[in-house]
Formats: sequence, structure tokens, C-alpha cells
Amino acid sequence: MKINNIQDLEIFVKTAECGGLSAAARVLDLSPAVVSAALKRLENNLNVALLMRTTRSMRLTIEGEMFLHRCKPLVEGLREAENLVNTGKALVNGNLQISMPSDLGRNVVLPWLNEFQNKYPDVHLRVQITDRVADVYRQPVDIALRYGVPPSSGLIAFPLVPDNRRVLCAAPAYIKKYGNPKTPHDLMTHNCLCLMINETIYNTWRFWKNGEEVYVNVQGDRFSDDSDAVRRWATAGYGIIYRSYLDVAKDIRAGSLEIVCTDWIGEQFPLYLVCADRRFITTTVRILREFLEEKVAVINN
Repeated sequence: MKINNIQDLEIFVKTAECGGLSAAARVLDLSPAVVSAALKRLENNLNVALLMRTTRSMRLTIEGEMFLHRCKPLVEGLREAENLVNTGKALVNGNLQISMPSDLGRNVVLPWLNEFQNKYPDVHLRVQITDRVADVYRQPVDIALRYGVPPSSGLIAFPLVPDNRRVLCAAPAYIKKYGNPKTPHDLMTHNCLCLMINETIYNTWRFWKNGEEVYVNVQGDRFSDDSDAVRRWATAGYGIIYRSYLDVAKDIRAGSLEIVCTDWIGEQFPLYLVCADRRFITTTVRILREFLEEKVAVINN
């Protein structure tokens, strides 16, 4: 296999983005014949069909989707390098697909991203908000915000908040009615609100004090696969939650949640920015990472 023309890759990426040959030709200011020839040349060089064409539509094949996922960052990187040489500075632009946890994403990061796009209007974001862990290898995701230490699976991981921890907290109304647990074992008599991910309920909570580690299997009358919903139940006074400090910091400052069982330390729950390959670390990703680092630092101070 040998690809002789970088423009063929750019035409393929633009065709996939536009959803059709004619639309890509208009955007690139080329004739449909030139675009069609470039796509055929690329497929011949790769010896594989990248696009399924009919008289009315065009879609990517499985091989085309995989190829697009890998070559798109390369095309953007090459154009970025050209801009760097031609203008003397890196341009922050292009499409960026980002996945992040529900509560953190919806209530903390989204306002930051609005500010980021106001500062860099040429950046176009596609945001996936879910508590299911995004597969950055298989899903159309450029980067992901992910809690917990990434497994040693070849992922490129940048720590945003390496010292973040889980904290126990509840609404003042709940504490007034049911009392403040003093030890993790006291949680057995409280209504604990749990998160469910991939059909697994996370109801084993860990704590430390003076070198002693304690595991508590908690119970409650409700759980959800949406961390935002679980936090909202807590602020409404329905029970106790064990959550990332980043998720509840705003509520704690506002007084709608209070940290309980303060003599015990919650488990480490670092926040990372991850991507599948260093080729995805474009200038836009690097600037966004630095921007997020500044934002989360304010929460921790």
C-alpha cells in the first residue's frame, strides 16, 4: 500500500464530513469529477472500498470508518503544520469530539467549553455526555475526560487533577433529619444513593483513617446510571452520596451539600484527559488541556 497524494486524503475526509461527493466538491472548490477520481485513486492504493455509493446516497464502509478515524487527525495535523509555517503561530481550530462523565460534563465542563469556544470560535465541538466509559479506540471520540487511573493499555493520559478524591456528602435537610454519620460503619443505617455503570451498582465504598482501610457495602432506595441524577437526589435531601469532589464542589460552596464523616478520607479518584494515540494531540487539544488545567485548579484552591 502506498498513498501518493495528501490531497486525496483531504478529499476523502471532507467527503465523509459532508456526506456526499457533490457537497465535498463545493466546499473544496473542485469539480465532482476531480473528487471522484481522488476517491477512486485512494481506494485503489489501499486496495479496499472506503465508500458505498448508490445513485442517491453515499456512506462509509466499516474499513472507511476505521480509516477515517485514523487519517483525519493526520490531515488536520498536516494542515496545522502548514499554518504554523505560513503564519508563524499554531491555529486553534477544527472539529473536536470529546466524551465526558454526566455530572462533571453537564454541570462543570460545559460552561467551560462555552468559554473556550468564545475564545476560539474556529473550534467546533461534538460533545458526548455519558457515565459509560467511552472506547476511544472504537468510538468516534478524539479525547475523553475520565475518572480513575487509566489502565496500562497504550492510552495517552494526561492528569488534570491527580489528587482528586471522593467525598461523602448530604443535604443539610437530610443531616438535620437523620443525623451526621461519624464513621463509615454508620452508613449502614443511612439511605445511600448509588451510581450504576454497565448494569453494575457501585455500592462498595472505601475509606481510610490512620492507615486503616474500611470497606462498607451500603444500601439505599434508589440508584441511577446518570451521576447527575444521583447528585440531584442528594441535594433534594433523599440520601448520602460518595462522589468526586469536582462534581460536588459547587454544591458544597453553595451550602446545598455538606461533607460528612470528615475524620475519614475517601478514595483517590483522579481526573485524566485521555486519547488513543499521540497523533490526536493537536494544537487544539493541547490548548484545551491547558485551559481545563487552569479551570480545575481553581476548584481545588
